[in-house]
Amino acid sequence: MHWTLHGDGRSAGAGTIVLPEERLTWPRTIGFGMQHVVAMFGATFLVPILTGFPPSTTLFFSGIGTMLFLIITQNRLPSYLGSSFAFLAPIGAATAQGGPGAALAGVVLTGALLLLVGVIVHLTGSGWVDKLMPPVVAGAIIALIGFNLAPAAKANFEKSPVTAFVTLLAVILTGVIFRGLIGRLSIAVGVLVGYVCAVIRGEVDFSAVGEAAWIGLPQFHFPSFDSAHLPVYLMFLPVVLALVAENVGHVKGVGQLTGRDLGPLTGRALMADGASTMLAGSFGGSPTTTYGENIGVMAATRVFSTAAYWVAAITAVLLGLCPKIGAVIFTIPAGVLGGVTTALYGLIGIIGVRMWVENRVDFGRPKNQLTAAVALIMGIADFTIHLGNLTFGGIILGTVAAIATYHLMSFCGRVFRTDVTEEPVVAAGAERD
Repeated sequence: MHWTLHGDGRSAGAGTIVLPEERLTWPRTIGFGMQHVVAMFGATFLVPILTGFPPSTTLFFSGIGTMLFLIITQNRLPSYLGSSFAFLAPIGAATAQGGPGAALAGVVLTGALLLLVGVIVHLTGSGWVDKLMPPVVAGAIIALIGFNLAPAAKANFEKSPVTAFVTLLAVILTGVIFRGLIGRLSIAVGVLVGYVCAVIRGEVDFSAVGEAAWIGLPQFHFPSFDSAHLPVYLMFLPVVLALVAENVGHVKGVGQLTGRDLGPLTGRALMADGASTMLAGSFGGSPTTTYGENIGVMAATRVFSTAAYWVAAITAVLLGLCPKIGAVIFTIPAGVLGGVTTALYGLIGIIGVRMWVENRVDFGRPKNQLTAAVALIMGIADFTIHLGNLTFGGIILGTVAAIATYHLMSFCGRVFRTDVTEEPVVAAGAERD
């Protein structure tokens, strides 16, 4: 690996950026790498806390996964692979039905499928992905995954309303008062403030922290594959679509910020994320995805050097080798989780909404209205149907509904020539402008 020194190595000059193949001086590069660790840390450790996976294992494999991503994308696409929230609902359902081993098996299979999609995209291009999942469909899928988790946030919130309220208030105020990095770390700040509140209220048990070692390998857990768990595995299928949308969005976002066409790397990005998720799931770590928090750091600093991401990855691996850190993370009580997930799960849903806004989805067209409407109701209400031994929940039903509704209405619109001249659907009682 080799990086060219940017300018004098001190900072990005006026109107310029530090490109992926460039770096600043090593002390500054290490500083930027640590900044990426701070940006990813808050959200990354929340997934193992919410799923029961070992936090140290998650941190360890997020670092390994990031290294793998940089290698597969040939050091041309800066990214940190943190924990994916898209998996929370299927992991929770899989753990309840088949135990942690079944949940990890679902994670591994999802990673394998994403890897396969990446290979296909690398060989054929990503045009078919855009046709299968236009912005209205992709946005609906991401939104329903977030909103489907609302009951879980409510359950934790009610266990300690005072601590949960303080945590949520800290998230909100941090996001509105502070700018730059601190503002983007509102979730992490909220957890910290809520944790202090929980300690004062006597809701934190530190006994496990004292028993944990400072240095040691993370806990490894392994998936258990069983044909009887097929219904469990099927619950993970919609997550693949969400991960595809996230990775494609990441490639486009970084390309726009750097002024480069990074489209040819889309397949490699998907393959890397799939391989990373498979690796993490094979040993008990949380599944991975590209992180918007780190894109925010790059946009603010104008430093896109992959050298900084190598520093971040190595740091995460080292943190993963400290069991005491994992023990501290596991002491976070339900009230803090309830407050932070009330905001976080909503934000996941809003990412889907933002996709609609940024792509100017026209909700005056019935096919867009109904695609989003049907999918969201199925996801939020968690529709469930049983077909023999198979059970399909709201996320998979909502995902299928989004894709099927959009393409069915598009087909009918072309056949009956109504797709362009159709009138907007107006809800009962509503008035036309």
